[in-house]
Amino acid sequence: MGDPKKQRRKYETPKHPWRGTQLGEELKLIQEFGLRNKKELWRYRTEISRIRGIARTLLARTPDDRARTEFDILTRLGKLGVLAEDATLDNVLDLEVTDILGRRLQTVVARGGFAKSPHHARQLISHGHVLIKDRSVTIPSYLVSKEDETQLKIVMPPADQQRGEKDKKPKKSAEKPPKAAQ
Repeated sequence: MGDPKKQRRKYETPKHPWRGTQLGEELKLIQEFGLRNKKELWRYRTEISRIRGIARTLLARTPDDRARTEFDILTRLGKLGVLAEDATLDNVLDLEVTDILGRRLQTVVARGGFAKSPHHARQLISHGHVLIKDRSVTIPSYLVSKEDETQLKIVMPPADQQRGEKDKKPKKSAEKPPKAAQ
């Protein structure tokens, strides 16, 4: 099989990480979408940048050369729910990081009314209470397609199991068994 490759970073950091306006915008997004840290935000910014870069290179090609790739990228983004089904490459250039952050499982659960806040949604997901197509998904950053969104369920254990009573041993009766006569 060979040796596995070293994992690469999946994000690009900002060129000027200590600008006050940028720090404020990042903190607003982290709070709004319940992200754990800035790496999660930077990963989606890098993904949007990559998608927009592909769209720019496709716009520079002739229509014959770009037809197949254009169809693939528009179909993928349409199924994901980031773009409308009748979108064009110009719409891809208008994408923002909030468009893709809105498709995360954590955001879909919070906005769907299943959780009180994005942080509560993250807790439900990581504890395995969220099911998609009757399969438990424990990854808050899972990107939910429009098809999967309709099959989203929240499953909570019964109240007595939530308090940890399933782990307790049954209580012994207070009566002592009668001793055998000798």
